[in-house]
Amino acid sequence: MKQKNFNKLFVILLLGTVAYIPTKSWAQIQERAKPAEWIDLVPGGKFIDLFQPISPVGQLTSDTWGTATVKPRYVDNGIEDNEWSYWGGNILEGEDGQFHLFVCRWREDSPKGHHEWSNSIVVHAVSDNSMGPFKVLDEVGKGHNPEVYKTADGRFVVYVIDGYYVANTLNGPWEYGKFEFDQRDRPIIEGLSNLTFVRREDGSYLMVCRGGGVWFNQDGLGKFNQVSNERVYPPVDGRFEDPVIWKDNVQYHLIVNDWLGRIAFYQRSKDGVHWKIDPGEAYMPGISIYEDGTNEDWFKYERIKIFQDDLGRAVQANFAVIDTLKNEDKPNDSHSSKNIGIPLKVGMQLDLLNKKQVTASTKTMKVLVKAESGFDPQNDLDLSSLRYGASEEVNFGRGSKVLSSKVKGNDLEITFEGKGNGFKEDNFAGKMLGKNQNGEMVFGYSRLPWVDYNQAILSARKPEILKEQGIVRVKVENFGQVNSKKAMVSVEIFEDGKSAFVSTKKIKGIQPFEGVTVDLPFDEFIPLGTNLSFKVSIQSSKVESEVFEGSLSGPNR
Repeated sequence: MKQKNFNKLFVILLLGTVAYIPTKSWAQIQERAKPAEWIDLVPGGKFIDLFQPISPVGQLTSDTWGTATVKPRYVDNGIEDNEWSYWGGNILEGEDGQFHLFVCRWREDSPKGHHEWSNSIVVHAVSDNSMGPFKVLDEVGKGHNPEVYKTADGRFVVYVIDGYYVANTLNGPWEYGKFEFDQRDRPIIEGLSNLTFVRREDGSYLMVCRGGGVWFNQDGLGKFNQVSNERVYPPVDGRFEDPVIWKDNVQYHLIVNDWLGRIAFYQRSKDGVHWKIDPGEAYMPGISIYEDGTNEDWFKYERIKIFQDDLGRAVQANFAVIDTLKNEDKPNDSHSSKNIGIPLKVGMQLDLLNKKQVTASTKTMKVLVKAESGFDPQNDLDLSSLRYGASEEVNFGRGSKVLSSKVKGNDLEITFEGKGNGFKEDNFAGKMLGKNQNGEMVFGYSRLPWVDYNQAILSARKPEILKEQGIVRVKVENFGQVNSKKAMVSVEIFEDGKSAFVSTKKIKGIQPFEGVTVDLPFDEFIPLGTNLSFKVSIQSSKVESEVFEGSLSGPNR
């Protein structure tokens, strides 16, 4: 599937005169030139603004490994010790009220130093606090870059490169297995490693691989099916890895890291397939600052994972951090790596009350800001600072201004002028940005009532030319969570770049994770050449049209 919902401003900035290019290079680093317009982003306009000062965890000490840039530090943040180097890992809160971290490690004194990572072991650690300190309980098994998730039927899965472990409880016992992948006639984008997973409402799973390909799976353990034809990342010359995907009550979120440039990008989506890229850095070195002013200036932040609240909102980010170049981390030296946590600013709960689609001619918009523990919108918000509308406007300090407000129980209904809202057809969320009475940034997203967030996701396989039957055959599958509606499937075949066959057929609805075979008859056209290509288009009034293109073999005889 092709990307169609790029933030056009973002693409122009990155591909225009201030292109995203390297300006300085040395081992494992390239400094990146950033779009000049990023300077105009207001506080809260980029994801990096959500990182909050860290409350001190344990005692501040210099009696530990690391360069001067990370000492003194709070060693009890996350997990670390002198015997092991730790990497990756994410947290789940268990029914026991404890926080369970699945992280990999290798001995610090290994002859390969940091490059012993290929022999790392996944361990299960627990803490009474999501920030740590975490203590190892037991080993899960060999593997690297773990990510743990819970399936709809209550099982726990720990993904590792090239496999997974599954258990009925967070304490195991763990059974090793391997996923099945169906690339569905598409090239696998940069291999199947560093996978990240998110569960959808019906218990099915969406996965993004390191290269930025999107895959779907029905239960979290069975076959994963690729639907994307190209990566969903920003169209820049980045060395991308470490994607992390999560979903809250509004939308999907994705962060991917350019490890060479040491800068990450943030994207949003209504369905996990079509992504909107937000400008500005998602994270960079320099984000671990404590409330007392202590700055742990780690050389690299990688393998970001997100800890979520009951609404799915991101409340904490965990990173694998290292104090120097990976090649410089030798056995029995003063360098190593660990896992740390950083709290995130949590978004407000918002409901846009307008039922009719908001356009440039809309006079007013009403937004309900919900009260919750620790937040009273009636008294906490600086109403004059608030802006609401499309993120493309609000992130740059524009958007619609407040006209009035009204108390609704414990909540606050705010009326915004319609002018400047910026909503267009590709917007699927409204954003509110401003300050509280203490001058601190506040933000939140709302769904847009006229947007359908749970649509069919139709995807075609490569067509076949069946000479004896006199047909061109193509299979169309639905990877959404709802039955599809009627759609038009068009197949065009090119010989030496020239259109030689085109036919269209209407198909009926398809249930989730099922497919239909479409046979398109031909009369005289039988392509005999070897330079064949195809284009399959699927058009439905209820879902975004999709196009699948590629090369094609000759007819089956």
